[in-house]
Amino acid sequence: MTQQTPVSKAPGEGAAASGEPARDPRLLTTVASPKGWLQALRRNLRSGELGPIPVIVGLLLIAVVFQSMNDRFLSPQNLSNLTLQIAAIGLMTTGVIMVLLLGEIDLSIGSVAGLSAAVLAVLAVKQGVPEWGAIAAAVGVGLVIGLVHGTVFAKVGVPAFVVTLAGLLGWQGVHLYLMGADGTINISPNGAIAMLTQTYFVPFVGWAIAAIAVGLYVVSVAVVERRRRQAGLPYKPMSEIAFRAALLALPILGGVWVLNQYKGVPLAFLIFVGFVVVLDLVLRKTRYGRMVYAVGGNAEAARRAGINVDLIRISVFGIASTLAALGGIMLVSRNFAASVSTGSGAELMMAIAAAVIGGTSLFGGRGNAYSALLGGLVLGAITSGLLLLQMDTSVRFMITAAVLLIAVIIDAVSRNGRKTNARGGA
Repeated sequence: MTQQTPVSKAPGEGAAASGEPARDPRLLTTVASPKGWLQALRRNLRSGELGPIPVIVGLLLIAVVFQSMNDRFLSPQNLSNLTLQIAAIGLMTTGVIMVLLLGEIDLSIGSVAGLSAAVLAVLAVKQGVPEWGAIAAAVGVGLVIGLVHGTVFAKVGVPAFVVTLAGLLGWQGVHLYLMGADGTINISPNGAIAMLTQTYFVPFVGWAIAAIAVGLYVVSVAVVERRRRQAGLPYKPMSEIAFRAALLALPILGGVWVLNQYKGVPLAFLIFVGFVVVLDLVLRKTRYGRMVYAVGGNAEAARRAGINVDLIRISVFGIASTLAALGGIMLVSRNFAASVSTGSGAELMMAIAAAVIGGTSLFGGRGNAYSALLGGLVLGAITSGLLLLQMDTSVRFMITAAVLLIAVIIDAVSRNGRKTNARGGA
């Protein structure tokens, strides 16, 4: 989630005295002190780079409002249930983000999740396939579907909206066919599938996972900055790395402490967060990730730069459908069954809404994997709060629509701000 931001110093200022390389103010700054942090924050806001600030503010408001109306909202049990609740949709959202980064849309992820759930249940229950084998087969089905969508879109030239709309209808039909007349297939409550959402780690394991996550962050950033220093490039000092690590450790350790007050860290939530972290690293640190952003920003420019645009598009749709299949598996695990309604409800709209609310731009080229986590937490918190208040689903949809509209407006306003800033406007 971290990103480089402009610096307040003039180019080369103080460099000669310290012996450090001159820093371009448009590329790098240090925010080791509260003053530096506030300066970078003001500069980002003026340039339209809002980052996760609107989502975090929204989450705090939601927490304050619902906690004031029901004192069980922030209880460890409710927050633990919230993490389980967002895992399935969150995985689907992570895939949606990849497609949105291309400036495209995938309307089939709900149907793909439902079909993968049906394949999983049929193989594991009716065909007697070992559950881990059935899980692998369901994931493989999602991957193949995504590659087919991406190939038709990239090679044939059919708009992604049309391809995935056909997928929405077609794969839902296959889903209903596989479920047969019964409409529901129950899975074993003691098998590997059920354990995905029924497993909680003991407190010690939760603390160890948190410590390892923060430690890996510090080591990885320190290694990168040392290489930059050795190469004569601007680099972040250790004080800034420590400052950023403290900001990262605060929510992680706080979250583990809360979850340990109930049953511990859920495996399903850990799987979801793991995919978010891996995808974020892929997008930010690899050549493939940079090519995804390049294609989403301007496909023709990316093509002229030598990027295989078709291959990027096909691979992104493959990843999105694979993650949708994983979301379908999580739905089966939590409900102990696959049914004709699995993945065919509001999952598609909620996944897209979570991506946009989390900060991913509908215009392509902007966003990150953590949008899935933040957007999922916002929608999950709204759903959880309304359930505690015993409000109807219709109210949830109306509130979700309002939050989504606000997120899109903020995205459009910040986009205009960036254009103005790029033109040298106020």
